[in-house]
Amino acid sequence: MLPEHEIGKNIRMIRKLKELTLEDLAVKTGFTKGYLSKVENSEKAPPVSTLLNIARAMDVSMSTLFGEGHEPTSLSLVKRNERQQMARDGTTFGYSYETLAHKYPDKKMEPFILTIPPEIEKSPLFHHQGEEMIFVLRGTLRFLHGENEYLLEQGDCIYFDSGIDHRGFALGSREVKILIVILSS
Repeated sequence: MLPEHEIGKNIRMIRKLKELTLEDLAVKTGFTKGYLSKVENSEKAPPVSTLLNIARAMDVSMSTLFGEGHEPTSLSLVKRNERQQMARDGTTFGYSYETLAHKYPDKKMEPFILTIPPEIEKSPLFHHQGEEMIFVLRGTLRFLHGENEYLLEQGDCIYFDSGIDHRGFALGSREVKILIVILSS
């Protein structure tokens, strides 16, 4: 897996290999050319939903965006100390993502451990094709899905249509750690 600061360069390389302009990619993803340029220049560490959208628009897997090899395999074992930090505290939203299956190429699902710090008061709205599951490992999550709001505590699980606007906040003074699995359609 590429270091976080190299993912943007890899996105640019793939875009150019596919003979797509930034304008083409902007139209396909719904993001602005300026935002995509910042992603490619590693000025923005985008959330997983953005990377899924970019991968889908370029007809590649998330594994390809991360520069992962495509050796055929029927199993991926990622030990605790082998998890890759995909985004760190300096990201746009302050979230931290750890990969859980980065060794498995062309996945249908993208599993992560997401950490949300307590001090984030504004969270962006996310929406992307597919379905998503969230399991709270630690802390309390205030979760909004469309017009509805839910309070999820340690051990709670929610499964939802990720095409509907959604976002989450840590409640209280502790960070929230969740297992998130995204199934893109």
